[in-house]
Amino acid sequence: MNIQFKKGVLELCVLAMLSNKDRYGYELVNEISRNIAIAEGTIYPLLRRLKDEGYLTTYIEESSEGPARKYYQLTDLGRTTKDDLIKEWQQFVKGVTKIIEESEDSNE
Repeated sequence: MNIQFKKGVLELCVLAMLSNKDRYGYELVNEISRNIAIAEGTIYPLLRRLKDEGYLTTYIEESSEGPARKYYQLTDLGRTTKDDLIKEWQQFVKGVTKIIEESEDSNE
């Protein structure tokens, strides 16, 4: 998949996933990787930026499986932003789909 496509949707994916439950970084990487091929190093700078912009907070929780984990939690601003991004994404996809369908119809 085109790297620019990925960069544009990773923020939305992370915010959407965190709206369901708090998650730690490696968990986000694994879940996203099931659907989109990403490098682990891609997520951590994004998480840092989202935290700096006030969309996320973090807390540390001990783990029975190893070292303590840093969990990411959506703020109210993060929830509002996620909702706005979902609306924008849906409009974008609808517009692109329409263009593709119209171009295919004109080729027939």
